[in-house]
Amino acid sequence: MIRFNRVFKAFPKGSLALKDVSFHVAKSEFAFLTGHSGAGKSTVLRLIYADELPTSGTVRVSGFSTANLKRREIPKLRRRLGIVFQDFRLLEDRTAEENVAFALEVTGTRRSVIAPKVMRVLAQVGLAAKAQAYPRELSGGEQQRVAIARALVNDPLVLLADEPTGNLDERATRGVFQLLRDINATGTAVILATHDLDLVRQAPYRTIELQDGALVYDSAEEDERHEGVASQ
Repeated sequence: MIRFNRVFKAFPKGSLALKDVSFHVAKSEFAFLTGHSGAGKSTVLRLIYADELPTSGTVRVSGFSTANLKRREIPKLRRRLGIVFQDFRLLEDRTAEENVAFALEVTGTRRSVIAPKVMRVLAQVGLAAKAQAYPRELSGGEQQRVAIARALVNDPLVLLADEPTGNLDERATRGVFQLLRDINATGTAVILATHDLDLVRQAPYRTIELQDGALVYDSAEEDERHEGVASQ
């Protein structure tokens, strides 16, 4: 599904955002991507949705590889992904329904298909009753649910969430996290970038930790080592 193979990412002034990072996220998996601010979490996500390309190494995402990725293929790659950001990024002059519909309109989806798909995902995130509300009329948690609905409306294989609870209070954080768990339970892979360790401790999902651009811990590798020892 997603595979990083010895990925380095250098910025123009020469500093390394990622240093020799390798990992694989399987279909339908839920993985936390953790580390302090500046550890490289957002860079990993940007490489997955091809907003950045690696300086060396390869990133493979659902049949696409940065080794031979053409610019015209990037929109196709992104249609297989849903992306949620900390700051919601909703259009303030559009209702919740219109914000979600916009994600379909830009891909050329037939108008007759848009309305039922939009209402389906708004119901999925618990906001069917708020379809006509504008962002300013919604709480932070509700705005993030609209953003998640927008990310889901194209039926992505993977949902990328970059600090999705960073601007939310504790109650809204719990609700959004449970929603992401429910989405994962339907078969969508979820990669949740967060520095909120309390969130990470709430569920036994895989944890990939970055520190200063290097991968320093992967619970999947720990599990494999323990299984290997147990079988000896």
